[in-house]
Amino acid sequence: MTAEPAVPATPTGTGPTPDHDRPIRLGPAPADHSAPTPSAVPAPMTTAALENPADPAPADGPVAGGPSADRLESDRPDRPSPAEDAIPAHRWVADVRAATRRWWAAGRRRTVELVRWAAERWRRSLQLRVAATTVLVSGLVAVVIGVLSVGSITAGVLEAKRTAAHAEVLNGVRVAQRQLAAAPQDSVSVTRASNAVQRSVLNRGTGLFSIVVLTGDAEPYVLGAAQASDVPIELRQEVGQGRFADMYAPVSTAEGGTTKGLVVGAPVTREPGSVELYYLFPLQSEQRTIDLVRNTVLLTSILLVALLAAVALLVTRQVVRPVRSAAEVAERFASGRLQERMQVRGEDDLAALAAAFNDMADSLQGQITKLEEMSRLQRRFTSDVSHELRTPLTTIRMATDLIHGAREDFEPHVSRSAELLQAELDRFESLLADLLEISRYDAHVAVLEPDPIDLRGLVRRSVDVVSAVASRAGVELRVDLPDGPVVADVDSRRVERILRNLLVNAVEHSEGKPVEVQLRGDDKAVAVTVRDHGVGLRPGEAALVFDRFWRADLSRDRRTGGTGLGLAISLEDARLHGGWLHAWGRPRHGAQFRLTLPVRAGDTVVSSPLPIEPPDVTRPAALSQRATPRWPS
Repeated sequence: MTAEPAVPATPTGTGPTPDHDRPIRLGPAPADHSAPTPSAVPAPMTTAALENPADPAPADGPVAGGPSADRLESDRPDRPSPAEDAIPAHRWVADVRAATRRWWAAGRRRTVELVRWAAERWRRSLQLRVAATTVLVSGLVAVVIGVLSVGSITAGVLEAKRTAAHAEVLNGVRVAQRQLAAAPQDSVSVTRASNAVQRSVLNRGTGLFSIVVLTGDAEPYVLGAAQASDVPIELRQEVGQGRFADMYAPVSTAEGGTTKGLVVGAPVTREPGSVELYYLFPLQSEQRTIDLVRNTVLLTSILLVALLAAVALLVTRQVVRPVRSAAEVAERFASGRLQERMQVRGEDDLAALAAAFNDMADSLQGQITKLEEMSRLQRRFTSDVSHELRTPLTTIRMATDLIHGAREDFEPHVSRSAELLQAELDRFESLLADLLEISRYDAHVAVLEPDPIDLRGLVRRSVDVVSAVASRAGVELRVDLPDGPVVADVDSRRVERILRNLLVNAVEHSEGKPVEVQLRGDDKAVAVTVRDHGVGLRPGEAALVFDRFWRADLSRDRRTGGTGLGLAISLEDARLHGGWLHAWGRPRHGAQFRLTLPVRAGDTVVSSPLPIEPPDVTRPAALSQRATPRWPS
């Protein structure tokens, strides 16, 4: 497409428009030049056009570089607007803030972890505490000694420099006074005084200090690298009053900088227009000496603290290592490795500790061995007696059943004896069954046979079995079961035995008050609570109720004739399932037992669907948290 230049109206008396001012057509010329297209903007009007508005402006296109071109540039769709330009910046700021928050959170988390790790190490490591305490105490001592030493040496160096400076100034003042006194009175002037002082200094041949001579309102005379402005005003006021004075102040150096210095001033004459003499001593050499002493003391203190820390670690290690060895041996001994002993080295206190520990281990091993042998004999005796009694007991049972069946043909006292014989034989068989069950647990031969069972049926059957005993005791059994099934992998025989034992125990101690049974479950565990409102448990008794043959009150009459092994067997049954069996009680407020079992066989109980403490009780009470770990396979 060829762009044809449009010729604008040229004002009278002016030449043609220069080429660089000539408008450029951006597209084909419109058919009607009298009406500009929406995309075309008139060119800037000249003076003639302003004077004659009737002359139309060229409508061929916008002028390159003019307002129309700028408008076209801003109207392009591919050019982002200012708001669009600001969006990436906001996003970048948001990303930076988010990253900063993440970094801050990560740093805070790492700091907390580091603090916890250090606190744990501090609590558990005697060696670390001793070494840290040694470092802290020795560091404080080193700081105190270092500060006192550096301060004393610094004061001594500066005092020596000050004494030498005073002597130098007094000597210079005496020389200047002698020269001024020898000169005629009419020749005393600033130039004569300055020359006298200058000659006295040059004759002495020193370059370790600078001199400033002030005489009235005359120009000061400066000899050396210092400047007259280096003399502090406070010092000039002191010297102006006729006193010998000094002051520490920065002084100029030959390199153009400043350094710490000592300025000493003294009046040479006290008449009007008197001469004041100021010596400016740079303290670079003294500062280097002080820095050397300070660095040496600091390095020595650090090395001393490090050496003391190393010594503390070494000495503590020699003491802690036998203690750690004793702890490790004790842990192995407690785990059942009764042959573990400590090594006895030397004849010191640690050797005596090791020997005493070994003697204690020997004694414990002997006692444990004896107890294990007695326990083994007891278990064997119980097992043998239980098995041996089954054969004669079977014969006695047959004879008793025969006699009991024909008791109506006997005389009344013989018939009553037959009934008593039958009851006592039932009790004896129950005791024998409990002993056999306990012997299986002691021999670790008890086997769990789990099946998925709805525990509501087990609870109902257990309540039905105990209902006769409860009726004779005048106790009401209240059962709270959920509407839906509560299924768990359990050994029904053992769980039903647990529930029967808990119910019989509650009826026995309820004192005629109702006994409440509640069942609940979730996706992890199931729980059954048996609550009575009887005599309750005294503090400390909740931890004893699961012991074999334990009775809370030996003087109480027992209606059911229990063996004293029911709760102990229940605890072993719960442990075999990997569950819990807890007891709660309070005097005159009753007791509650809670059985918690995992839903799936092999799982471990983490929490219970039911609380161990009844909802109607808020005050503290006796609580048994007896551990019920999984029965060893």
